[in-house]
Amino acid sequence: MRTLCVYKRERGLFIMRLDKFLKVSRLIKRRTLAKEVSDKGRISVNGVPAKASTNVKAGDELAIRFGQKVVSVKIDQIQETSRKDEAAEMYTILGEERIPDNDEE
Repeated sequence: MRTLCVYKRERGLFIMRLDKFLKVSRLIKRRTLAKEVSDKGRISVNGVPAKASTNVKAGDELAIRFGQKVVSVKIDQIQETSRKDEAAEMYTILGEERIPDNDEE
């Protein structure tokens, strides 16, 4: 039986699938929702559109589109699991940008 590795060490850095990181860090509540959002092209890693299976590591920058805003986040650390009070330590919010409605133009 093959097991899915979502947390591994590569070249001295810990890496994790994007959908798993979003769930563990609590940026997105459920992993299935994180997969759907990323597969629709609403998330980019270091400026490149990313799928759920994209590997992320500390130092990567994410841009996540939530409705009418884009949240920019820098990954500070990768952990396989985290408690609710530790989740926010996994990333730093770099900024939030509102996307104007087409009606506002």
